[in-house]
Amino acid sequence: ADVMQTFTFYGTEDKLSNRGSDVLNKYTAVELNAAACNLAREVADEGDALVCGGVCGTPSYVSGESKEVVQGLFRKQMNVFLEHKVDFLLAEYFDQVEEAEWAVEVLKTSGLAVAVCMCIGPLGDHGGIPAGDCAVRLAKAGADIVGVNCHFDPFVCLETMKLMKEALDRENLKPHLIIQPVAVLTPDAGQQGFTDLPEFPFALEPRSMTRFEMHD
Repeated sequence: ADVMQTFTFYGTEDKLSNRGSDVLNKYTAVELNAAACNLAREVADEGDALVCGGVCGTPSYVSGESKEVVQGLFRKQMNVFLEHKVDFLLAEYFDQVEEAEWAVEVLKTSGLAVAVCMCIGPLGDHGGIPAGDCAVRLAKAGADIVGVNCHFDPFVCLETMKLMKEALDRENLKPHLIIQPVAVLTPDAGQQGFTDLPEFPFALEPRSMTRFEMHD
C-alpha cells in the first residue's frame, strides 16, 4: 500500500462516549489518536508509505451543536496529527455536506493536502443537497481531493462521481477525485447505501463482489 491511514475513525471524545465505551476512563482521546499515529507511521516506514490522518462525522453535529464546538473536535484531532507529522489529512464518512465543509475548513489550516469523502450516493446528502453541489462546495472550501467512501459499491460510486465531476467542470474546479467503495453490491440500496438493504447487517455475504466484478 502507498498510504497507511491512522485508525482514528470515531476518534473524537463525543463519539467515543456516544458508543458506550469505557475507553475514556482509561485513555484520553488525544492519547488514542497519538497511539494510532505511531502505529501507522511504524508500518508505513517499513515500505516508505505515506501516513494519512483521518477525521469523520461527529455526534455533536447531529445533536445540533455549534460550528465552533464541532470544529473544535476536528482541531483537537488535527493537532495530534500535526504533532506526529502525518503526510496529509482526510475527512471521511460525512452524510451532510455542511459538516464536511466545517472539517475541511479546519484541516486546511494545517498547510497539508486535504482529502474529503462523503458517504453518499447519486441521491445526494441526507439534507437533500445534490451530489454535484456537495462536490462544488467542498472544493470551494479548499479540499484538494473530493469524492465518496463507504455505503455503496464501485458502480454506484462511479454514478455519484459522474455527477460530482460534471458539477465541478461547470464551475471550472479541478480537485483530484477519489472513490473508496464497499465490496458488496448495492444497486437496489436507498440513500443510506448498504445499511438500507434487508440483508444488513448479518447476511450481506451473498452480495459480496467477486474479483471479476471488482475488475469490471
